[in-house]
Amino acid sequence: MASANKFLTLNTRLYDYVVAHGHNADPLLRELAEETSKLGALSTMQIAPEQGTFMGLLARVIGARSAIEVGTFTGYSSICVARALPPEGRMLCLDMSDEWTSIARRYWERAGLAGKITLKLGPAAETLGAMPAAETFDFAFIDADKENYRLYYEEILKRLRRDGLILIDNVLWNGQVVDENDQTSSTRAIRELNDFIARDERVDAVLLPVADGLTLARKK
Repeated sequence: MASANKFLTLNTRLYDYVVAHGHNADPLLRELAEETSKLGALSTMQIAPEQGTFMGLLARVIGARSAIEVGTFTGYSSICVARALPPEGRMLCLDMSDEWTSIARRYWERAGLAGKITLKLGPAAETLGAMPAAETFDFAFIDADKENYRLYYEEILKRLRRDGLILIDNVLWNGQVVDENDQTSSTRAIRELNDFIARDERVDAVLLPVADGLTLARKK
């Protein structure tokens, strides 16, 4: 059982303090966030700055040399992860939108990461299904259509090396996961995946209240 004394509800002032007291002020990422904000409501799909920093730290800590991302959008998360890979590291990004990823490609070039990152456009389920079984990854991030989260999780888990990490975004879904009145397909998909991972003995997992909820799963 969770202890009422062991968590805080963040307000804007406290959240700003959190962001200010981490290494979250990269100029290129700030510029990318500003450009993404011009997309309007869609810009909320971009990860939070402290989440990006956290993801990069995790990739470095496990010594990741290869990474895969499902759902790239304008490239913020891919930059955070690709920067953490060694010079010979590789990152595969899967997305449906040429429009959004065209922004990502520009910033990959500016960050000096274009040589590390391969972008494949098209349905991620098809791309993952067509991959050779021998292709493996050390680190993965899932942040795409929620209805296919379970499929992405399974396809990546079987290609993840032992002690590799899968990170899954939006697992609290703005709090809707605990609202039983919300039976939309996206909410049900996230809720069902959360329940499944909590019982999945192939991994060690934790769900953290970072940004909109972030699950970390380590393959045993």
